[in-house]
Amino acid sequence: MLFEHDTEPNLRAAVALVNSAEPPRTLETLADLDAFYAAHGYTVRHDGDAAELAAVQALRPRLRELLVADRDTAAELVNRMLADVSAVPRLVRHGDTDWHLHSVPDDAPFAEHIASESALAVADLIRSDEMSRLSVCADPTCEGLVLDLSRNRSRKFCSTRCSNRAAVAAYRDRLRA
Repeated sequence: MLFEHDTEPNLRAAVALVNSAEPPRTLETLADLDAFYAAHGYTVRHDGDAAELAAVQALRPRLRELLVADRDTAAELVNRMLADVSAVPRLVRHGDTDWHLHSVPDDAPFAEHIASESALAVADLIRSDEMSRLSVCADPTCEGLVLDLSRNRSRKFCSTRCSNRAAVAAYRDRLRA
C-alpha cells in the first residue's frame, strides 16, 4: 500500500466516476448509482433518487479537472472543494475500516461525500508529490483517466479494452511492416 488505507479506494472511486462519462457511458441509471455505491464500499447517506444521481453525475467534470491538474493547481482545487462542502475533518471508524478521515457529516448528500473524500485523497497525493500517479489513457482515441498504483508506475491504459486495442494495433502494424 502506497498511501493511507482510505486514500486508494477514494482515488479509485473518483477515477471510476470520471471515467463513467467516457464511452461507453456508465452511471446513467439509479441501478448504476446503487452499483457504484456498493462497488466502492460507501457507508454514508444514499438516497438513491434522480436528484442524487444528477448531483453525482455533475461532479464528473469537476473531479476530472482535479485529477488531471498539476500539483499547484490541484492544491487550489482541493482547498476550494473542501470549502464548498464546509469540510470539517474528523476521525471515524466503522465496520471493518480502521480510523480514517471524513470531512462532512454522515447525513450529508452522497455527492458531497464523494467530493470531500476525493479532495482528501488528492491532498495525500499532493503532500507526497505523487500526482504523476494520475494520467490520461495512452490510447489516443480515449480520454479516460488512469490511476497507476503499481510499484514501477507502468500503467498506461484506463481499461483492458484500451490496452487490448493498442496491442491489436501494434500487432497489425508489425504485420504490415
